Amino acid sequence: MHSVIRKISIGADYKNDAMHYSIGQQVYGGHIINNIDHNQIDNSYNIFIKKNDEVMPWKKFNSNMAISVEYDLEY
Repeated sequence: MHSVIRKISIGADYKNDAMHYSIGQQVYGGHIINNIDHNQIDNSYNIFIKKNDEVMPWKKFNSNMAISVEYDLEY
């Protein structure tokens, strides 16, 4: 699965206190971040992880949080 969003950062202080999530990053016991989606209905960002061939939702952030999005320029 290919995503236009490459990286998402959550937190007001981007350099010091934000959490950064990137496509391909290993997280949560050997899972890999597979996709980051923007849900326009509820204006949330959803992170999906993959292990073996199983893709599952992992985290959801609503628009009330400080969010920085980095797009993949090679889509």
